[in-house]
Amino acid sequence: MIWAVVPVKELDGAKQRLIPALAPAQRLELAQLMLGEVLEALAATPGLAGVMLVTRDAFATGLATRLGFRVTTQGAREGHTGAVNAGRALLAAEAGILTMPGDIPAVTPAEIAALLAAHRAAPSFTIAPAHDEQGSNAVLLSPPNAVPLRFGDNSYFPHLAAARAAGIEPTIVPLPGIAMDIDTPADLALFMARPEARGTRTFAWLRGHGLG
Repeated sequence: MIWAVVPVKELDGAKQRLIPALAPAQRLELAQLMLGEVLEALAATPGLAGVMLVTRDAFATGLATRLGFRVTTQGAREGHTGAVNAGRALLAAEAGILTMPGDIPAVTPAEIAALLAAHRAAPSFTIAPAHDEQGSNAVLLSPPNAVPLRFGDNSYFPHLAAARAAGIEPTIVPLPGIAMDIDTPADLALFMARPEARGTRTFAWLRGHGLG
């Protein structure tokens, strides 16, 4: 039984690194749109026991409620790592957790299912890296506390090392939709050039705003 954990900070202050490309209202709209695509992909993925959002954001809470997801505010203002750790502490009795961010709008239910299928019997650690092999865009752990987690701009290789230090050989599953998070203007350009982005509402929104 695998639960998904999605940390979501208050979206009205999100995506500060996109200031050169987008106005404040546009950054908020984009963040909300991307989150919606991620949560809808999770909702359409068979095999998950449930989805938990760690957030204090009103939009995210409303969307999660409509989708039948669980919401907790515990750890929501403790950064990405703190929020994930709070979520997995609450789910410590479950068989495992999958955590991913809310800014990978090209993720699909098929990609999430591929992660679940690749995940080995506990203790186990499965990871899908960011496109630049810096970030850890999806991490699947059984049990939830199997490996210490610390997210940031350079977390992928440290997470591989942490898994090995815990006696677990990580399963690496590169997935193009999960790989493409959007944080900077350069990410916007890369996203718009990716074929897997073309079916997303985020792609249509960015093109409609002259960004691709």
